[in-house]
Amino acid sequence: MQLSDRKKQILQVAIEDYISSCSPITSGGLKDLTKLDCSTATLRSELNALEAMGYLKQLHTSGGRVPTAQGYRFYVESMLANFSATNRELEKVRCLIEQKTNSLSDLISQIAKVIGEATNYPTVVMASGVENLILQDFQIIPLLSQEVLVLIGTNSGYINERLNISATKRECDDASRFFKKHFVGKTIKEMTDQFELQDLTDEIKEFQQIVDCLVLGLKRFNNRKLLDVQKTGAVKLLESGEIEKAKHILSVLEDEDELIEVMNSGDENDDIIISIAENDEEVSVVKVPIKVGTMELSVGVIGPQRMDYNGVSAALKLLADELENLKGGDGP
Repeated sequence: MQLSDRKKQILQVAIEDYISSCSPITSGGLKDLTKLDCSTATLRSELNALEAMGYLKQLHTSGGRVPTAQGYRFYVESMLANFSATNRELEKVRCLIEQKTNSLSDLISQIAKVIGEATNYPTVVMASGVENLILQDFQIIPLLSQEVLVLIGTNSGYINERLNISATKRECDDASRFFKKHFVGKTIKEMTDQFELQDLTDEIKEFQQIVDCLVLGLKRFNNRKLLDVQKTGAVKLLESGEIEKAKHILSVLEDEDELIEVMNSGDENDDIIISIAENDEEVSVVKVPIKVGTMELSVGVIGPQRMDYNGVSAALKLLADELENLKGGDGP
């Protein structure tokens, strides 16, 4: 059923007031918060109608009403079209961009950190399309700690890998030349697939250990979906007074399979995606898709249904816009 303008306004006020105060809305409270030219009895009738339509629910017979999952969905899908960001959030993102880091892992971690600090909620960065990163350079360096450092240049930045093996400088140089000769211009998937065919074994006898460890490390990197989870914003959840909900969200952050399911909830058609987790109505997700080279990042903020959708969305939209500018500059 199509909501009238008055019902939309009442629903918006009811949800925003509950987000800020965690208090059920009453007809008297609506009268104080809105400028609608109607009586308390009319507002009570509208609340009853919104409850019947599934957007609000009454906790007690004589008490006020709180939003339902359906109400939250309507709010975030229909009412939050334009966002503005604060200067503080803007400055943090600009600092991130000015660092011009070449490390893909560092960039992803800093994205998660900036958003976590801006929103005060836990932040997750999930990647897809890692296998399509195009290889551009290989630098393999022996370390004094009986390890080997591998820097793999891609079209979206460097991947850093430390191999827990001992190798000579000559072995590392030979391995670097081998990878550059055969795999520059190819994708990570093309490279790992070629080693599955085992048709390069004659060339790598002298540095077989380096190759085996590096390919295994790339396969692990390729299979990872969650690249970074920032839990610094969890403090806000615990301070909200809703301890059980906070504990539940923290448990979701610890379970990678469940977290991936939560991050995959909602439609992927918009630049800002706000959804109530399909199988968990205690958890909401606000996320933005960002393309870094050939890799798709989904940057998501995890919180309760009563989270600050407006502020979180503003921070995420700003980040996406700034990274679009970064991709047009000198960054990865």
